[in-house]
Amino acid sequence: MSALTTRNLTKKFGKKTVVNGIDLTVDKSMIFGFLGKNGAGKSTFINMITGLMEPTDGSFEILGHMGKGIRDIQHRIGVLPDYSSFYDDLTALDHLKYFSKVMKLSTPKKEMIDTLERVGLEDAIQVKAKNFSFGMKKKLGIAQAIINKPDILFLDEPTSGVDANSILSIHTLINEIAATGTTIFLTSHNLDEVEKLCDEVAIMNNGTIQTKGNMEQLRAHYKRDITLYIKHSSILEGSREKMGKDLSVWVNDVNLGDTLSEILIEEEKFIPEINKIFVINNINVYRLEVDEPSLEEIFLNLNEQKDSA
Repeated sequence: MSALTTRNLTKKFGKKTVVNGIDLTVDKSMIFGFLGKNGAGKSTFINMITGLMEPTDGSFEILGHMGKGIRDIQHRIGVLPDYSSFYDDLTALDHLKYFSKVMKLSTPKKEMIDTLERVGLEDAIQVKAKNFSFGMKKKLGIAQAIINKPDILFLDEPTSGVDANSILSIHTLINEIAATGTTIFLTSHNLDEVEKLCDEVAIMNNGTIQTKGNMEQLRAHYKRDITLYIKHSSILEGSREKMGKDLSVWVNDVNLGDTLSEILIEEEKFIPEINKIFVINNINVYRLEVDEPSLEEIFLNLNEQKDSA
């Protein structure tokens, strides 16, 4: 089942179309990455599906409710904006008490403290927000976004401005939340983070979805050869020509070195056959590394294609 579905979702400001007829489906319980350059239309898209902005055209359904009825289910939605605003003289715990009242929740104090501990604010529970660093405010924003145990959670740059140890703990928290069945809609400029966390990714450009899928599907769309680096025992000069011919059936290009070879293939399903050829020729394979395009390479390549079109 889907947690979010949009149909021809469009937003115009005057004559400028910022979101242009988007059809998108996000399945329940997945971590979904939503990428795009600044100005691609991501924020406008999210503002529409969270009820902050009315679409110009099209429709959307979230958690089984049509967009026009989103106010009835806003208590089931969590949102972390990129920059959260807090009250300087309220402590971390005071903020969660305030947010709970706003959302008409009956959240026990212990549960609020547990939530602050989950996001790494166990030493700042009674500290006023005016004394918080940017990273601490980010953690408090995450605590606020999950205090209602949302069915769908929108995270905008959840680790920007946060130290390396906190990034790891936030990644663990995101995976834990997703494991409970919460759908997570994640936007981030950290493409390594998105590649590591997300089940599926959509890349937006100039108001439209340019591509969508899991990493395997995105790599297929990218259409770049896979490079294999193979560390092996020595290849005798007399075996090199025969091995080259055997490998040519499966590879686009091959460079057989004495103990390190580089091979280009179109699909990873050819890797076992290549390994067999080494074994048949009594060459021991010590290490086989696959160099596939990263999400960053795919993202940059797709945007170059779009800009040059």
